[in-house]
Amino acid sequence: MVESNPSESKLSELNFKCWPKWGCPPGKYQLKFDAEETCYLLKGKVRAYPKGSSDYVEFGAGDLVTIPKGLSCTWDVSVAVDKYYKFESFSSS
Repeated sequence: MVESNPSESKLSELNFKCWPKWGCPPGKYQLKFDAEETCYLLKGKVRAYPKGSSDYVEFGAGDLVTIPKGLSCTWDVSVAVDKYYKFESFSSS
């Protein structure tokens, strides 16, 4: 799920600046999500292709993205990514 340009109030409620950061250069990455991940992209551009599909979801800088647990996908990163992220299993709620 991609939410483009989430409101400032939603972002402050999430307190995302306390989350760990992760980044990667352009390239293709095979990823498997063992827990639901919520991430906020500071920069970058990604096309995520679910395993076995030619369909993709595109997201980038300023997007708040929720990735479901169990998803296997390929991230085709065209612009280097810099993001904050959290896994559901580590949340305090």
